[in-house]
Amino acid sequence: MTTTNQSLLERRKAVLPTGLGVAFPIFAERAKNSEVWDVEGNRYIDFVGGISVLNTGHSHPKITQRVHEQLDKFTHTAAQMINYECYVDLAEKLCEKAPISGDTKAFFLTTGAEAVENCIKIARAKTRRPGIISFVGGWHGRTMMCMSLTGKVLPYKKNFGPMPGPVFHALFPAEELNVTEAQALHSLEMIFQADIDPSEVAAMIIEPVQGEGGFHQVTPSFAKSLRDICDEHGIVLIFDEVQCGFARTGTLFATEQLGVEPDLMTAAKSLAGGYPISAVIGRADIMDAPQVGGLGGTYSGNPLACVAALAVMEVIEEENLLERSIEIGDKIEAFLKDLNLSSIGHIRHKGAMLAFELIDSEGKPDAAAANNLKAKSFEQGLLLASCGMYGNAIRVMVPLTVEDEVLQEGLDIIKGILTA
Repeated sequence: MTTTNQSLLERRKAVLPTGLGVAFPIFAERAKNSEVWDVEGNRYIDFVGGISVLNTGHSHPKITQRVHEQLDKFTHTAAQMINYECYVDLAEKLCEKAPISGDTKAFFLTTGAEAVENCIKIARAKTRRPGIISFVGGWHGRTMMCMSLTGKVLPYKKNFGPMPGPVFHALFPAEELNVTEAQALHSLEMIFQADIDPSEVAAMIIEPVQGEGGFHQVTPSFAKSLRDICDEHGIVLIFDEVQCGFARTGTLFATEQLGVEPDLMTAAKSLAGGYPISAVIGRADIMDAPQVGGLGGTYSGNPLACVAALAVMEVIEEENLLERSIEIGDKIEAFLKDLNLSSIGHIRHKGAMLAFELIDSEGKPDAAAANNLKAKSFEQGLLLASCGMYGNAIRVMVPLTVEDEVLQEGLDIIKGILTA
């Protein structure tokens, strides 16, 4: 029997739960850099990058080589049972590169959600306080604690409650959301007045650039305000860089552009070029708060992922991906502006972490137009994803290693659809 996308979809439907959605009705056969081929031989340009996991592209040869070399040595010992050097190598590299001054420490987990949850564990261990503040539109993962932190109900939180607490959501300031920094800070003050005293808050967590929430950006001034509030009340400040880290915004960490240091920060997604690993990095005195045995996980810091992450850091430097990220973002922004279409609303980006909104004739969010663009792009061989509280923003997560001609081919598909 010939394997087809449809035959595999039927098998998938029979054994996978409905809640596990899939964006595209295809099955990957192979992939290289910014292109994917399905089991029927159809080629697709990948502007999704495994949800911003593939900043260094599919199957980068250097990363693949390092993993092959490690495969011949060993694939697992459990880092809490038997040490291995690549784990320490990677922790040293991240402590060196992280925008946190003074003594820092790092350790590894498997998913971004795990990294976030461990930040909460560490903050609570350090402060002996229960409360957490996150922000409207923030995305922090699908586990129970992370769902509570996430500032968006559908489809992530509906029917899964009650959520762990105490967690409170402040407004996220962004001009395109019609929320000023003063309003966001006032909402924080109201939380302190109405819900929880700051002396009971362990941590405040925010994405320097929101991911699922729509690629809205924290400003340096707002970051400083949060830092000042946390310093005043002894609250641990956490920057969640799961999606915006590892060169996506034009710096290794988006935090570098804020001029403010967090106490703890997360990394995942593009950290290891597609291999599952996440990291928590932070001030040594805070990281050391949990008791021995309080941190870890069976697969956490898997050696294959550790060597892949070390290779990723080399690729970012050797191939000038920080500069390339800025170049890609500027090129896409210029392309969208040159279209001069009233249906394109706000365009926002740091480096290649770019989103653009589609709006209707009244200037309101147009989720239907975003879905139409995604569907028609797929028909023409381009993979796109949306985001935002209203589902009308198209986010671009193309590998930073994308060839110029492939990038332009993808943009031309978008142009053809939007100008039709």
